[in-house]
Amino acid sequence: MTHIKITLPDGSVKDFPKGTTAAEIAKSIGKRLAEDAVAAKVNGNLADLNAPINEDANFQVITLNDKEGLDCLRHSLAHLLAAAVMELWPDTKRTIGPAIENGFYFDFEFSKPITEEDLPKIEAKMREILPKWDRFERHDLGAAEAKKEYPHNQFKHELIEEFSQGGKKVSFYKSGDYWDLCRGGHLSSMKKIKQDSFKLTKLAGAYWRGSEKNPMLTRIYAVAFPAKKELDEYLKQQEEAEKRDHRKIGKQLDLFSFSELSPGSPLFHPKGARIYLTLQNFLRELYTKWGYQEVITPLIYGSELWKQSGHWDHFRENMFEVEMDHKEAALKPMNCPSHILIFKAQTRSYRNLPVRIADFAPLHRNELKGTLGGLMRVRKFSQDDCHVFCTPEQVKQEIKSLIKNATYVYRDIFGFDFHVELSTRPEKAMGDPKLWESAEQSLKEALEENNVKYKLNPGEGAFYGPKIDFHIKDALGRSWQCGTEQLDFQQPQRFEVQYEGADNSKHNAVMLHRTVLGSLERFMGILIEHFEGKFPLWLSPVQIRILTVADRFNDYANKLKEKFDESNLRVEVDSRTESIGKKVREAQLDKIPLILTVGEKEENSGTVAVRTLDGKVLFDVKAEEFLSKVLDNIKEKKINVEI
Repeated sequence: MTHIKITLPDGSVKDFPKGTTAAEIAKSIGKRLAEDAVAAKVNGNLADLNAPINEDANFQVITLNDKEGLDCLRHSLAHLLAAAVMELWPDTKRTIGPAIENGFYFDFEFSKPITEEDLPKIEAKMREILPKWDRFERHDLGAAEAKKEYPHNQFKHELIEEFSQGGKKVSFYKSGDYWDLCRGGHLSSMKKIKQDSFKLTKLAGAYWRGSEKNPMLTRIYAVAFPAKKELDEYLKQQEEAEKRDHRKIGKQLDLFSFSELSPGSPLFHPKGARIYLTLQNFLRELYTKWGYQEVITPLIYGSELWKQSGHWDHFRENMFEVEMDHKEAALKPMNCPSHILIFKAQTRSYRNLPVRIADFAPLHRNELKGTLGGLMRVRKFSQDDCHVFCTPEQVKQEIKSLIKNATYVYRDIFGFDFHVELSTRPEKAMGDPKLWESAEQSLKEALEENNVKYKLNPGEGAFYGPKIDFHIKDALGRSWQCGTEQLDFQQPQRFEVQYEGADNSKHNAVMLHRTVLGSLERFMGILIEHFEGKFPLWLSPVQIRILTVADRFNDYANKLKEKFDESNLRVEVDSRTESIGKKVREAQLDKIPLILTVGEKEENSGTVAVRTLDGKVLFDVKAEEFLSKVLDNIKEKKINVEI
């Protein structure tokens, strides 16, 4: 009998007869592990537990504690969802149903529209079917036979043609009475799924394969977890997230709006613009300390620039193309070529490096309309964008400085925790693989030498180089990718970005693409949700609102405002003939950090009564003392209001 060698995650090697299944190998490792197993990884590829292994392989058991295990659970439930839909509406055309973060979706073409009121009915049918299902059986069919399973489904026919190229058979998976075209990635048994651990959440429109040229389908979204407790915790978090939705709060506080005349391009109202500009000015203060030089650059370039940079080949579908002087051109989606032109405008010496060029220029990316979402996904945005031109020897120090700068901004200023991820060469990469290896090694060493723990994301780098990304965690525990450091050896070669070295010869500079906040629009959206619209005092669009008890105290209120205005504070006076109770309630709804009440007592003593958003009330506070504490709070950029 022929034997194969199986290498386990701890490096140990075991012999098994050829054709041994993944389940049998898992059982040989340990009974408990075999019970928890839902799938396996064989040579890095996900495999069903009943799959026979016929060659030497690296082997790993996958459980529901692994991301791949959760994906198997969610993809298995996508099959169950499709089965329920097909029982309820047999003339429906199925398409695809992948696992996604926290759940799954399935796209259908219904003969008659369904509504969200139908979701409980579909869920009930799923729970009715679930006890009848157990294992997924694989069947391989030729293309012609496979198409017979879908007599009138052009979507499945398209997939079958794609998967069967070169005469390959395509795989189907069957559980219960339902089977469907599928590449695999299921639970070892549907008995591992609990009846109360999933929920259908919403409907959405989605173009087939993401193209506006294709038919619009109905997408059914769902969330799913191994146990009800996790599902309940997630749904509770989503409830809280809905309360904090930056679009809702943005409208309530009159910060921004959107228009169908320019989808994905936010219109910042005066209060929103104050926050936006305050963020920019905060960064400008830091730029001086960080050695950045801010520039102003064009928004449109001819296509020859984008062809040279590689964007025309690798990013064109995301660019807005225009005509300039009867030639192809495009709005810029990135600042890097602009900064290269500035760097190349004069001869550079190694003695003058690094050069750090920063830019707040508006950028435009042609995102699909269906993917746009408030400030989180836009077409027009600005970044705290910087490009560093340096020698290879300076790379590690530059990465070290970014880690220090990002830590200060995230933790000390905004109170965020964060983690770092390292992404390596993608499939569609530009340039010499050896340069990629060198770049990736530089990033790894810089992180490790600075004792920064990181998660590795193989194949997720930019097309021009590997990168490290900073992911911040908000008040709800959600992770947001913001800052980045992308190491680029490719564009300096394409553009001959060079400096004179100590040996008096030309050398290619290393180019680092970096941000800390990332998109200012997106970061502002994150801040709105993180603080629930209750911004730190230094960032709040209105910092102080003065409420008058009666008209005769308007002069005192306005004198206070003039005094505060001299210190560049953002102040409003509410002198309406409304009750103080009503004025206070409205100021709280407007999330004003400091609410001052003035009447006869305050006017006579030169004081104010101070109310903070967290409910603290202080009386007889001297106006001068109040002003001093406010200015100290703003100068130190404290997260909480302390008076």
